[in-house]
Amino acid sequence: MAATYRYLAQHALTGDILATDLPLTDVEFGPELNGPGALTGKLAPRFARSLPQVADEGNTLLYAERDGVLRWGGLLWQATPEDQTLSLEAAGWSSYLQRRHDVHGELNGRGPYVNADPCKVIRDIWAYAQSLPDGSLGVLVDSTTSTAKVGTSAEPLKFSWWEEPVLGDAVDDIVSADDSPDYTCDTAWGSDGKIVRRVRLGYPRLGTRRSDISFSSGINVMDAPPVPRSADEYANTVIATGAGEGRSKRRHIDSVRDGRLRMETVLALPEVKGTDILAKRAVAERQRRQIRGTVDQIRIRPDHPAAPLGSFQIGDDVYTTIRNDWTLYTGWSRVVGWSVKPGGNDGESVIVDLARADSFHYGSAAA
Repeated sequence: MAATYRYLAQHALTGDILATDLPLTDVEFGPELNGPGALTGKLAPRFARSLPQVADEGNTLLYAERDGVLRWGGLLWQATPEDQTLSLEAAGWSSYLQRRHDVHGELNGRGPYVNADPCKVIRDIWAYAQSLPDGSLGVLVDSTTSTAKVGTSAEPLKFSWWEEPVLGDAVDDIVSADDSPDYTCDTAWGSDGKIVRRVRLGYPRLGTRRSDISFSSGINVMDAPPVPRSADEYANTVIATGAGEGRSKRRHIDSVRDGRLRMETVLALPEVKGTDILAKRAVAERQRRQIRGTVDQIRIRPDHPAAPLGSFQIGDDVYTTIRNDWTLYTGWSRVVGWSVKPGGNDGESVIVDLARADSFHYGSAAA
């Protein structure tokens, strides 16, 4: 039995439901790790004219529901006329922070931060953004805590109003550190029938290693993606540079002898002032670049019992087996994003974005 999809539209400020069954076509949507995720779709001119408030970019929230379960939600950013359709582009909740700044400084008294939990800083950023008039999306941020630290007594994490810091960039900087929490944007129906908009935080990582589901060629993987191998991105030596100029620039070189030719790459991190953080980032980058041969994306059947849609979450490790004419790839792959295509030549499918699980440094949950 084919899945039933429904697309809803809501006014961002008033919360009024503008459409309960928006007739979108050519839809694709899904979340991502440490990012907003996206939705794209098209609306016929006659519907766009009859529902003009729906295509109010920057002021409309769009949702995708599959068989009664809300799978995605976000803010409409673009509505572009193309031939005989209106193309819509939306992004998840965290995209809103890219258009918000700290206009008070120190998040209106919440900072500066010394040895602070980055999860708290992320919550403070959202609390500040949503405290200003007409600035709330009603997003809830998880109460997750971590043992990671940001800011030191010598170099506190500051938000200076005269620099007009972009709140979205601040969150991106926090989650890009080696020992940092993960986040993803989530949407669901609440027990009261209202829509819950949420930012999920995970430490030392989102997701878990799953032994109950799998991605496998000939079972639930719909085609055989190539497993490219290239030396262009390979490196066994990473030269990490941090803050400073000239001879005062901070630098750390991480190198290993692995029986292969020395290959070097430069990792420029001008915002990093601590040599310990610079060293950790260099190690993580070197480990990532030493991996050759990965499966970055697969297409699966959404209702196959091996891994039905909804059984895996952003951040989960799923054992993956890919067979093609060139290679047999097996290993744990981390789900870093997925997108649903309700229709197509092969019917409904889910594109899953993957990363080698062993290319991530998860940190330690203990202090």
